[in-house]
Amino acid sequence: MTQLTYEEILGSLIGFDTVSAHSNKALIDFVQNYLAGFDISCNIAPNDKGTKADLIATIGPMVEGGIVLSGHTDVVPVEGQDWHSDPFEMLKKDNKLYGRGACDMKGFIAVVLSLVPEFTTRDLKVPLHLVFSYDEEVGCLGAPALIARMCKDVPPPQAAIIGEPTSMKLVNAHKGVALFETTVTGRPGHSSQTHMGVNAISFAAACIHYLGDIAEDLKVNGAIDERFEPPHSTISPGTIEGGTALNIIAEECKFVWDCRSISGGDGEFALQKMEAYCRDILIPKMREIAPEADIQTETKVLAPPLEASDDNAAEALVRQFTGQNQAGVVSFAAEAGLFQEAGVPSVICGPGSIDQAHRPDEYVELSQLKECEEFLIKLTDWAAA
Repeated sequence: MTQLTYEEILGSLIGFDTVSAHSNKALIDFVQNYLAGFDISCNIAPNDKGTKADLIATIGPMVEGGIVLSGHTDVVPVEGQDWHSDPFEMLKKDNKLYGRGACDMKGFIAVVLSLVPEFTTRDLKVPLHLVFSYDEEVGCLGAPALIARMCKDVPPPQAAIIGEPTSMKLVNAHKGVALFETTVTGRPGHSSQTHMGVNAISFAAACIHYLGDIAEDLKVNGAIDERFEPPHSTISPGTIEGGTALNIIAEECKFVWDCRSISGGDGEFALQKMEAYCRDILIPKMREIAPEADIQTETKVLAPPLEASDDNAAEALVRQFTGQNQAGVVSFAAEAGLFQEAGVPSVICGPGSIDQAHRPDEYVELSQLKECEEFLIKLTDWAAA
């Protein structure tokens, strides 16, 4: 098969509209066909609805100690953004490549794929595992099943490099995210007869006020890492909806809230505190009037943080190949924490800046892709040594 440059591959990848609400299967088919041209087989699995798919491909011997090169194939929406070019058609201008996903994170995937001919012609002593997921942008929803399958089907890797945009700087920690939806069910009635009803909005407000108390507890008594901004776990209500009319006591109110955590248990801690408050304080008050009243919280997303450690094999490798003496942190959630949770030492290091991600006119600098290529060539030399 004809070798393609990372610029050519990135143009193809950007051309697939893989917004998380849409299918990514056309992109996965493209990658599968591309790898097949180099006699590389793919382990592909669909989601429950069959609308999306992930991919695992191993290059080199099926032995322990391989390196995972991981990226997500989905991107965030473009609606409501003021783009100056078609977001799904790559534009090259002033040594930058523009398009949705250019830096987050199709640029990394493009560089990896462009080096497949190099990978296949080298006598690798340890394998390189290409691992591409879906639904990262909506809470890392696709990665757990993908990582579980990888751990089952390939010999234990020694490290994972997740190519999120870090301007090719080493990152050894990121915050986790837990996303919850709380539904308050009251009893409706005429708004002039408040004593006969249970106003779901009022009790939702009490819940949200209590979330502020939990947030303060995490700030004062929780884990602290001064490298993060802010240096503690946070809680934030995101959306709220409820009620039907001004003169009707609200029967239902829903609100969504998240916990951005430094420590792996902070999301669960916040949920337990919230549920105990509702069970012991709020629900008994509600049921004095309406026995059917209730408050239920559903976990929508639970992605663990990546926590720094003193014996991270992935960090040691990236330091070796880049010469970087320090590791940074990022406040956004990523799939690295899930790899770490599965027992695979992980770091984040990829081309492009998070400052360009999720914005209109997203771009990646060509110099960043070149730096990523040079890094992966050093990795290949090491794997073949």
